[in-house]
Amino acid sequence: MNPVYDFKGHVALVTGAAKGMGLATARAFAENGASVVLADIDGDLAAQEAERIVSAGGAAIGMACDVADETQVAAMIDLAVAKYGQLDMAFNNAGIQVPPFDAADEPLANFERVTAVNQRGVWACMKHELRVMRSQGSGAIVNCSSLGGLVGLPGRAAYHGTKHAVIGMTKSAGVEYAPRGIRINAICPGTIDTPMVQEMLEGQSDAMAEIMKQQPIGRLGRSEEIAAAVLWLCSPAASFVIGAALPIDGGFTAH
Repeated sequence: MNPVYDFKGHVALVTGAAKGMGLATARAFAENGASVVLADIDGDLAAQEAERIVSAGGAAIGMACDVADETQVAAMIDLAVAKYGQLDMAFNNAGIQVPPFDAADEPLANFERVTAVNQRGVWACMKHELRVMRSQGSGAIVNCSSLGGLVGLPGRAAYHGTKHAVIGMTKSAGVEYAPRGIRINAICPGTIDTPMVQEMLEGQSDAMAEIMKQQPIGRLGRSEEIAAAVLWLCSPAASFVIGAALPIDGGFTAH
C-alpha cells in the first residue's frame, strides 16, 4: 500500500504525461489532492487523460508541449500558473529512446534528437519551473534520469550521455536552490513496463532478454512504482533529500 499525501492546495506539473510513468504520476498526484497539469507532445491524449482525472473527481488540465522547444516550455509554465496561480511540484519525465548503434556509426541526427529532448528538454523545464518557484521561495522538482544515467551499456552512448547529464544538472541546480527552499532530485528508473519499453521488447528481444538476466527482482517495474517514488520526493517526507539520483530498478545497478 502506498502512503497517502495531503497535496490539497498544491499544483503539480508532469511532462510526458499522456502515457506510462508520466500518466501514472499525474494520476497519483491528483488522487492525493493536487491540481495537475499534464503536458505531452501528444496534446490531445494529454487532454483526454486530464478529463479522465476530472471525471474521477480530481483537478487537471492537459496541454501540448514539445520540451525540445524552449518557447513551448515557457508557454507551458505560464499557462500552468495562469490556470492555478502557482507551481509547487514538477516531474520532468518527457524523454525518448533511440535505436542502439555502434558508437562509431551513430548518426548525428540520433544524437541531436535524443539530446534535444532528454537533456535540453529537462534543462528548459527546470529553468522555467525555477523561474516560478524562485519567486515563491518553495517547490520540489524531480527530473527523470535512468539506470542509463548510472551505468553504461553497449550501443547506448548517446542515450546514456543524456541521462548522465540529467544527474549532473540535478546535482548542480539542487545545491544552488536548496538554500532558497527548493528541492531538486532525480530518479533513475530501470526497465519499466511502459509503451516505450514494449517497443524495445518487440524490436530487440535478445537485448531485453540479456537485461532481464541482470534484473535481480525478476520482473519489469510498474509505472505506479515510479509514481510512488516521485510523490515521496515531492513530499515533506523527503525534506532533507537534495540532489539525489534514486535508482528504482529492481536491483539492476546494485550488481
